[in-house]
Amino acid sequence: MSQIIAYCGLVCSSCPVFLATKNDDDAARKETANFFSKKLGLDFKPEDVNCDGCLCEGGRLIAHCSICEIRKCCREKGHKNCAVCKERPCGHLSKFHELSSDAKASFEALLKEIGQN
Repeated sequence: MSQIIAYCGLVCSSCPVFLATKNDDDAARKETANFFSKKLGLDFKPEDVNCDGCLCEGGRLIAHCSICEIRKCCREKGHKNCAVCKERPCGHLSKFHELSSDAKASFEALLKEIGQN
């Protein structure tokens, strides 16, 4: 499977939520729900762990992705990802990259790939 990179730079295809969904793996759903509940202090249940990736049209999304301002903005602008946006980095993207160094690194690699560094 080739990499699926979200609007913000997260690699959906490496995300434990995406993988549990793709593999229809209930044990992975339970493990991921426990991990996210502890890490984020939220009440994730195994049945909440279903996501087809934020680029999907009409697929399942984990709760945050369905309300994500970065996703919403890119979709409204018709962008494939934030790397092509002339207004980057916006406050939403910068704030998210402060929380996720993995997404930031993936995003920066994407910028280099398209010659936008």
